Amino acid sequence: MDGYEDKRRDFLRKLGFTLGATLTASSVISANIVESNLDMSITPDQKEFMTHYGKWMDEFIEVIKIQKVDPENIENNRNLVLLSERAKKWQTRLHDYMKEEKFARYYMTASERMTLEI
Repeated sequence: MDGYEDKRRDFLRKLGFTLGATLTASSVISANIVESNLDMSITPDQKEFMTHYGKWMDEFIEVIKIQKVDPENIENNRNLVLLSERAKKWQTRLHDYMKEEKFARYYMTASERMTLEI
């Protein structure tokens, strides 16, 4: 296992859950995403959460791009830690929202672009 993989795993552990665990736990839900007529409406609070999550995800994707080409970049590694700390603040809220099937479908669809970067 290379240094990048170790750092990525450490980040995901600090985040409180691994992307793999999220995908595994949501496998039943993700199987239904392919149906285009599913209701993916979410509450206003959930929409606000997803707006913040989308901004966080944009930052995370940029950090991952840098991490791939320069895993020893100190500033980027600091940003990785800061992103992790920010994510810890909303982890419980995300966990609660993921109990709702509509939100989980919406979240999985929105997170797909980050999954492709990782």
